[in-house]
Amino acid sequence: MDKHNITRKFLIATHGTLAAGIKSSLDIIIGSIEHVFLLQAYLDEQTSVEAELKKILAQVGDHDELVVFTDILGGSITNQILQHCLRPNVYIVSGVNLPLVIEVMLADSTTPIEEVISTAIENAKEQMVFVNNLLNRQNEETAND
Repeated sequence: MDKHNITRKFLIATHGTLAAGIKSSLDIIIGSIEHVFLLQAYLDEQTSVEAELKKILAQVGDHDELVVFTDILGGSITNQILQHCLRPNVYIVSGVNLPLVIEVMLADSTTPIEEVISTAIENAKEQMVFVNNLLNRQNEETAND
């Protein structure tokens, strides 16, 4: 299969409206991105996560890559995604944060997605900082100079 003809698609799947919030932030920060699906679970009793997931997967061809971002490892959304998405060209990333999503979505499509995701996870971990402690250390260093 020619990697240059693959379309990279994205699914943000979360409990409640977090997925829409992430998408809203993405639109503001990086602009609109094509091929982004949202799955917002448990907003009402009439909407089945499984039914919504099937609708989304119907839009993903055999030669597409699908990167799925979920909110909680071991959570019900991730578990349902695992039941339906363990197939070639589907990549599931749990514990999502905005810097990770931005980096993956803006990555060069010719870079292997496994590499993109691994690098983005490492970079996203660096974005999680207890800022109070960081400021306290800086203040201490300034006081010691």
